[in-house]
Amino acid sequence: MNTALKIAIGSDHAGFAYKQALLHWLPQVNVTDFGTHDTTSTDYPDFAHPVANAVESGEFDFGILVCGSANGVAITANKHQGIRAAICWLPELAALARKHNNANIVCIPERFISLNDAKAIVEQFLTTEFEGGRHATRVGKMSC
Repeated sequence: MNTALKIAIGSDHAGFAYKQALLHWLPQVNVTDFGTHDTTSTDYPDFAHPVANAVESGEFDFGILVCGSANGVAITANKHQGIRAAICWLPELAALARKHNNANIVCIPERFISLNDAKAIVEQFLTTEFEGGRHATRVGKMSC
């Protein structure tokens, strides 16, 4: 994995355990934790928006968001014009999200996958390059 990458990570209470595990598993890259910092019930937009802002501004290369289903954080992050957040439950989906959609935030559904699968998804996401070409034309048509 590219050690120069800057990663923004965040979760709500339902994604806290995997977020913490991913933080400890990714020590070779520069990761900033945007919260939450415990399992007290929280609102996912309070963490998805700061991660999306950090990636959209260019301060961070990629984002990782974790919640129970990944739907809430993905919907929230995708409200940002420069964000392409993808819900991934298999490494193959993470690869396609990067190759074809130039996704810049991966959304992990903690309640539906194992921690080992979450790690494999994140690794695939962070190591797959955007293919460009015909996909760049399509990505260019995404913004409203």
